[in-house]
Amino acid sequence: MALWPHDHRGCPASVFEDVRTLVGPKSPESTVCWCLSYRIPSKLNNELRGPARGEYVAELCRTGPPLGVLAYDGAEPVGWAAVAPRADTSFARNRRIHHVDDPPVWSLWCIRVRPGHRKKGISHALITGAVEYARAQGAPAIEAYPLDNGDAKVDLTTAYAGLRKNFERAALSDLDAHRPRALGARGRGAFRS
Repeated sequence: MALWPHDHRGCPASVFEDVRTLVGPKSPESTVCWCLSYRIPSKLNNELRGPARGEYVAELCRTGPPLGVLAYDGAEPVGWAAVAPRADTSFARNRRIHHVDDPPVWSLWCIRVRPGHRKKGISHALITGAVEYARAQGAPAIEAYPLDNGDAKVDLTTAYAGLRKNFERAALSDLDAHRPRALGARGRGAFRS
């Protein structure tokens, strides 16, 4: 596995077709997330349906800063991680996310690895690439909100934010380590680079 461009670094996602391959629907008429749910206001998110969601992402790819990082196997896009300033996402207003302080941190969410490419370290490389990209853009820290599944199998639709063990392997700090949890409790934790 190689990540774009050549040295195991994530590539800022600026090519719409590659983003579509990783987060777009199989049918253009489908209304799927497109990794917009946390990126845009709730009202707009609910209004965008079917092809309008893809058109919105295409416009973001053409005009805005990169939406995240892409991992490649040769020329084939195989992985995606969304990363953006937390203030530009709904995470800034989410009461279920534990906010430690108020620096202009970035949020890392939605880690996607295509079938056939999983269990090859791509998630870890995406996390590392997203952190490096955000830092290069001036982020003082990067937060993530992965699923804490222990050793249990999870449905891939609930694992979109990544798995806790991958963030631990990437050496991000557990912001919730000091918070009491019920014995055996699972859920989302908060991590910071």
